[in-house]
This record gives sequence, structure tokens and C-alpha cells, in this order.
Amino acid sequence: MTPGKRRQPSLSQLRAFAAVAEHLHFRDAAAAIGMSQPALSGAVSALEEILGVTLLERTTRKVLLSPAGERLAVRAKAVLTEVGALLEEAEAVRAPFTGALRLGVIPTVAPYLLPTVLRLVHGRYPDLDLQVHEEQTASLIDGLTSGRLDLLLLAVPLGVPGIAELPLFDEDFVLVTPPDHWLGGREDIPREALKELNLLLLDEGHCLRDQALDICREAGRADAPVATTAAGLATLVQLVAGGLGCTLLPRTALRVEATRSTRLLTGYFADPAPSRRVALAMRTGAARGAEYRELATALREALRPLPVRLLAHG
Repeated sequence: MTPGKRRQPSLSQLRAFAAVAEHLHFRDAAAAIGMSQPALSGAVSALEEILGVTLLERTTRKVLLSPAGERLAVRAKAVLTEVGALLEEAEAVRAPFTGALRLGVIPTVAPYLLPTVLRLVHGRYPDLDLQVHEEQTASLIDGLTSGRLDLLLLAVPLGVPGIAELPLFDEDFVLVTPPDHWLGGREDIPREALKELNLLLLDEGHCLRDQALDICREAGRADAPVATTAAGLATLVQLVAGGLGCTLLPRTALRVEATRSTRLLTGYFADPAPSRRVALAMRTGAARGAEYRELATALREALRPLPVRLLAHG
């Protein structure tokens, strides 16, 4: 057979192989892409025949990628990503702000900014099918780079190649304390005070935990206060109300979280207060990049009533 006449793999075959390469399990791979197990197995076998290589090592207990499979799985994923970009670009050209937009949001942003985001999308972009995924930063970045997610709303900088950031605002951190704490309610707290505090933190994996530790290090604290941790900000403030220590909250979270108990006081840092930056993040060169920039501009305006410092268009 001449090179020009060689059979070409189908997208269905590549999708089946990529799913098996990701899950290393036929049943899980079939469920992930909505294909029956026999059809999935047949598609991978057909791909092996077309390519003339063995992609998988099948045993009775598990599925492994062959050395050739390891190399070609990367290529298959890249092809499927490019096909997805092609369809996405066609959709964007056909009608901006329509179709699905898969937005990833970190847990320390989602409860406080999503009401504003949802109002904006429903009011200004009614034909946009917004799908929200709340995950920790590492999972969101993986989702964006793999094509599972389209846009992220999270704290930056990320410093990840291939990801462009669209800054929205900076916001200060405040100190939430029990009512009898010596710093409770003060408006001129020096950062150095953090060196002496029993500071409660979120669990590992939350970027807010890392930011709090960075702030403590900048204040001259060498040890990491990790005696008590929590999975979410709501739990942290309840621990503070119970007298177990103090915690740092971003100002956008204050109205929601600090009203959960009457046994809380809010202290404000002296200028310059420790702060974080929140942004939208997209793949560099995303087909819908112009839409995402327009959305960032609209979102900055919609966020104006919140206690944040809006940033110039990025």
C-alpha cells in the first residue's frame, strides 16, 4: 500500500485510546466517553491494526500502556485537543457568547463571587451555557491545560506556561478573632503581630493556605501554624468562634462568613495590608480569547460594589 493510500485513524478510535490511556481500565474509559465496552475495545484494536503497533498490554487484572502506547497517547491527546479547539473556534466565529462555557472556580472564591458572575451572565449573555466546577487550584490548572475546562476564576499569579491571566482585582485580608482577643476589632494591626498568633489554616491544597503561610513568613514567622486545619472557610470561622485561634479571611468572604456567629470580631491591618489578586485565566491563544477578555471587562464593572481594588484591563 502506498503512503498516500494508508488508512487514517478515526477520531472515535483516538478518543477511545486516549480514554483507556487515561483510566487504564476499559470499563471506566468506556463510561467516561459514553461508549460501550465492546465498542471501545474494538476501536482500540482497530487503531492498533491501522498504526501497526501494539498500544496496550492486556492482562487479566489490569491494562498497561506499551512503550509505543506511552508515546502515541501524547500524540492522540494533542490531536483531540486541536480538534476541540477547531470546533470551539468555529462556534466562537458563528456566535459569540453562546454554547457551553466550563468555568473552574476555587473554593475560597466561589461562594463570594459566583452570585455576581451568575447575575452578569444571565443578564448580559443569556445564551451562554455556564457550567461551574469548584475545585482546588492544581486540579483547575490541570483541567484548563487538558481542555476539560475553558476558563478559571482563581487567585494568581500562577506562573504556568501556556496560561494567560486576566487580572480582575486585589483584595485585602482581614484578621478574624474571638471576641476577647487583644487584636479583636482593631484597625491598625501590624503584620508583625502574626508572629505571635495561633493562626488556623485551611487544609493542604488550598491556595489560601499557601498565601497565609507566605504572609506569616513575610511577617518574620519561621514556623508553620498547623495544629488545626479545616476544609473550608465556614469551618475555620466556627473554630475561631469556639476560641481555638484566629484566621485570615479575604474581604470578599467577610460578609458571608463573619455573620455565622456573634462570637467573632474583625481586625484590619495597617497599610499596606496583606492581600491577594484574583483573575480569570485562560489558555494562551484560546479560540474564544476575545470573548473571555470582554467577559473580564464586564466582570470588573459588576464587581465594583465589593470591597476590592479593581485593576486595569489586562
